[in-house]
Amino acid sequence: MTDLPGAIGVGFKPCHFPHLLASQGPVRWAEVHAENYLMEGGSMRAQLFELRSYMPISLHGVGLSLGGAQKPDAAHLARLRGLIDELKPAQFSEHLAWSTHDWDGNAASSEGAPSFANDLLPVVYSPETLARVAANIDAAQQALGRKILIENPSLYLAAQGCDSAAAETDFLSALVAQSGCGLLVDVNNIFVTCHNLGWDREAYLRGLPLAAIGEVHLAGHASDTDAAGTPVLIDHHGAPVAPEVWALYEDLLKASGPLPSLIEWDTNVPEWPVLQAECAKAEAILTRFSGAESQPKESVA
Repeated sequence: MTDLPGAIGVGFKPCHFPHLLASQGPVRWAEVHAENYLMEGGSMRAQLFELRSYMPISLHGVGLSLGGAQKPDAAHLARLRGLIDELKPAQFSEHLAWSTHDWDGNAASSEGAPSFANDLLPVVYSPETLARVAANIDAAQQALGRKILIENPSLYLAAQGCDSAAAETDFLSALVAQSGCGLLVDVNNIFVTCHNLGWDREAYLRGLPLAAIGEVHLAGHASDTDAAGTPVLIDHHGAPVAPEVWALYEDLLKASGPLPSLIEWDTNVPEWPVLQAECAKAEAILTRFSGAESQPKESVA
């Protein structure tokens, strides 16, 4: 379901551009935030297209608000479609989240004025939300002319319906069934959510529709405490992948077989050798599950 190689990718940062072109290391593809490249012309866009001539590109959207109450913005979809048609990325992904809302109750559109939240906010896992999000995904897929991957969120508080790992994986499975979308599984998000809400990580993996997974993200997180002094993990993409997340990644690959896997490092961006070392760790794990003896399974052993 994906044109990405079953290999290691990296979240692209312009400061790493010359290293990516010269690298003989494990990186075989790159991912960018689509909304950073919707301008016409410019050096950033030219750089992206040059990188595309060297390796496959995955586009990762952050602005469609597929979990919102309104349909995806038609003008935004048209701009994304223009980039997709020109760049021809290997795939396109978005989040199970919402970030826009029309607080006045009017239909948000390219001519309206919806409010934008500077965050990816969680959805309620209910039949009503499922129907709305599936319809929004279907509309986006039709407008973009391709299947898209939906990323599992990182959660910090239990919302309505978010009472277990099964609540989220059942919701994701139903989205796949109803809309025909695929999944982007962020392993760090699973770890952060399960820690913060007290969910069972292994139960989460067992509940995933493995055949729908088209990409995996790996990232770092930070630790904080809430007002009651309870430890809280924050998905901040600004540190090396934690040992427990590497272990959870191995558990996922035991169940799924090899998958295109990305190192995502968006804040406190390190020098290239540091990022390359993280990619090498991921490659060493992925290689162990890439032989003929490694076959996808139905659930975690």
